[in-house]
Order: sequence, then C-alpha cells, then structure tokens
Amino acid sequence: MTSPSSQGSGTRDDPWRLTTPSGKGEYQMYRDGDALVCQVGSTTLGYQWRAIEDLHAMLKAYGDWMPLGSADEQKPAAEGTVEAWARSADNPVGGWYGTKKGLRGRFANYVPPLMEALGLAEVEHGARNNRMRAI
Repeated sequence: MTSPSSQGSGTRDDPWRLTTPSGKGEYQMYRDGDALVCQVGSTTLGYQWRAIEDLHAMLKAYGDWMPLGSADEQKPAAEGTVEAWARSADNPVGGWYGTKKGLRGRFANYVPPLMEALGLAEVEHGARNNRMRAI
C-alpha cells in the first residue's frame, strides 16, 4: 500500500510518512480501527477512516480535477473544494470527517497525499492551489 511518495505500512508502529501537496510539510498517518490518525509535529489530528472510500467515490462521480482548498476549522472552506465536501452536511457522514473539535480542518492538506500513496488519486504538487482527481 505504498508508493514512491510515501514510506511505511500504515500501522502505529510503521506509519505512512507523507508530505503535504505543496511539499512544504512532512507528517505521518496510520490506521487505528475506524480512525485515520495524523501526526503533524506534536499535534495529533483524527479523521474517519471511511473518508478514504467516500472521497474516492465522490471524486469518481465528479469525474474531473477538484481544487483541494485546505483550510483550518475556524476558517470557511471555499465552495466546490475537497475541504468544503469534507465538512458538508451533504457528504455521506452528514458533516465533518475530522474527529477532534478544533482540529477538524485541513482535511484537504493531509488526506489527499495518502490517497495518492494508496493509488486512489492523483494530486498536484505546486506551491499553492493544488487539485486532485480519482484514478
């Protein structure tokens, strides 16, 4: 389940080692039951594991590149972005995929590189305004 852009097997003892779409940040992720744990420095974020399958299905149905639009929880997400979808009452979980109040944002910064590493999506890696699409 790894690609040239990641290392690790996705367990707590051997997490995926990833970089943000812009390439400026490094972080680790691993699956813990139904949770996706994201370690960014000393900060731990959590997302629902099902977000991987749900986002892949949404991107497949969308059929084109979608802007990432990463934003902190306290900031609004731009409409039509992966970040907005991950917070929307219209997504399959009816709201946030992030599990820790105050740290539920930045979904579009951390989940897309994992999907790319798992072979489920293509992600652009420019300095800003990156997009992704399902494969």
